[in-house]
Amino acid sequence: MSSDHVVIFDTTLRDGEQSPGATMTHDEKLEVAELLDEMGVDIIEAGFPIASDGDFEAVSAIAKRTKKAVVAGLARAINKDIDRCGEAVKHAERPRIHTFVSTSPIHLAHQMKKSQEEVLDIISATVSRARNLVDNVEWSAMDATRTPLDYLCRCVEAAIKAGATTVNLPDTVGYATPDEYQKMFEDIRARVPNASKAVFSVHCHNDLGLAVANSLAGLHGGARQIECTINGIGERAGNAALEEVVMAIRTRGDVLPYRTQIESTMLNRVSRIVAAVTSFPVQYNKAIVGRNAFAHESGIHQDGMLKNQQTYEIMTPASVGVTKTSLVMGKHSGRHAFKEKLKELGYELGENQLEDAFARFKALADRKKHVYDEDIEALVDDEIAQQHERIKVLSLTVIAGTMGPQTATLTLDIDGHHVTKQATGNGPVDAIFNAIKALVPHEVKLALYQVHAVTEGTDAQAEVSVRLEDEAQGKAVTAKGSDPDTLVASAKAYVSALNKLKIKQAKGPGVRDQVSGVDLQRDARRGP
Repeated sequence: MSSDHVVIFDTTLRDGEQSPGATMTHDEKLEVAELLDEMGVDIIEAGFPIASDGDFEAVSAIAKRTKKAVVAGLARAINKDIDRCGEAVKHAERPRIHTFVSTSPIHLAHQMKKSQEEVLDIISATVSRARNLVDNVEWSAMDATRTPLDYLCRCVEAAIKAGATTVNLPDTVGYATPDEYQKMFEDIRARVPNASKAVFSVHCHNDLGLAVANSLAGLHGGARQIECTINGIGERAGNAALEEVVMAIRTRGDVLPYRTQIESTMLNRVSRIVAAVTSFPVQYNKAIVGRNAFAHESGIHQDGMLKNQQTYEIMTPASVGVTKTSLVMGKHSGRHAFKEKLKELGYELGENQLEDAFARFKALADRKKHVYDEDIEALVDDEIAQQHERIKVLSLTVIAGTMGPQTATLTLDIDGHHVTKQATGNGPVDAIFNAIKALVPHEVKLALYQVHAVTEGTDAQAEVSVRLEDEAQGKAVTAKGSDPDTLVASAKAYVSALNKLKIKQAKGPGVRDQVSGVDLQRDARRGP
């Protein structure tokens, strides 16, 4: 291994899955492992084989299927753990047993209930046992950062002498600071006689928000393996996030002269898959893969981005698999960004019209948390949009309860004609939407259905948000409906969204509107 190559050890399937509520199914683990292997992860820690039969089977299956990466299993410093782990990884092209034992005084006194000498004997015996099963053995000193340095040196020396090829010195409880962590590795490597025979590894938890910083500090101290997880999931506050480690090294090569073999354009995709299978959503402002990582709302930032992306982005969205930068329209947006957004939507306005539209946009942004493209279109198209509100909810009756199916009888006003339809569905909302589709045939995807109370109390109005997407044409609209009756609000929201979608679908002159058959000369909406 070259001196600048950093081994990426992914423990999403082991430490990541230990996050409360993040358990994955067998098939989900196989899917994630396949993606990690494809992305270029050097080592996949597939699980803890002794924990359960399911974990053993998952590690075994991943070992058999993985094409490039080393496949590791975790084992306590107990003979039966090590034997079970060896059995699980034996079918891998490149198997590894990762065994660990506590070394800090607080762990030895309260958890291990062993003396320092007893733990040294355990290290020698268990690492030797693992080395007899596989050639690749990793040993970890649990709670290394709270272990006296002299004793930690003795433990590391014993592990390497017994056959450990990788030595991991984890910040198990996220207690260390970067300077302390770097110095620990420097001191260990300088004082342990056989230190050159092993690769040193970092494994940092994020209890103080320092996991990535500590991991990178460990590299400066001589470590060349980083243990991390996708999205930083893991015990308590989580682990160092793989995507942050990789992109920090890639972006700041001037101060981090290292390299990994990770295909960074897969980071966003893998992040989404892991978030989906664990049901752990990625926070919006999460570095690298968060929804807002490449989004800008501030007028100053948007102006700079439109002039040169490097003014406010230190990496390209494409480098992590994101399609493009997003200029989010909101109350902090400026005229420059607003004008560019109008151009993107197909509008060219004169200066007076632009000023008027911008003033109305600012007023709307003060009232709304999210301003969507269709909201901006409505500012420009207000008069014509109202003219083409051809579908309205007149009446609704719903029969619901434990004895299905649920039934909705809906009357709509379509261009002045009253039409009624009864439909059934899997629940009252489904029945209502089926009735609307029967009255106004269309093919769209319901991308969002959200209900919340406008005020407190049992008599509060329900506000329903509906987002419809026409995937064939790449159109999307969002609309809201309010009513003391949640089901009526649902119908209003869907019909409002459908009205907007019909207008958006009629892009150019001569396009026939599917509701009434009237030509929509949409160009008339645009200014000179």
